Amino acid sequence: MSTVINAEKRDENKNPRQIRAEGKLTATVYGKGMQSVALELNEKDFIMLYNKDKAATFDIKVADETYSVKVQDIQKDYRTGKNLNVEFVKA
Repeated sequence: MSTVINAEKRDENKNPRQIRAEGKLTATVYGKGMQSVALELNEKDFIMLYNKDKAATFDIKVADETYSVKVQDIQKDYRTGKNLNVEFVKA
């Protein structure tokens, strides 16, 4: 069973710190046969879904596109433990 995560394309003019200050998390989707896509998504919603099943397949919905993905890596600040970035790989 996959879970839907709503996201939006990342504004490249914004600093990642600004995005995190808004309660969002930067993310990247990549995989074979596709260009990588920079996204931003709601951090609380993602963490809540991720903690339910860490090996789940997620459907990331961005505007009119949907990507079926798995979490490859979550980068954290080693001092604070705060999430910095999520990498998704196309499933």
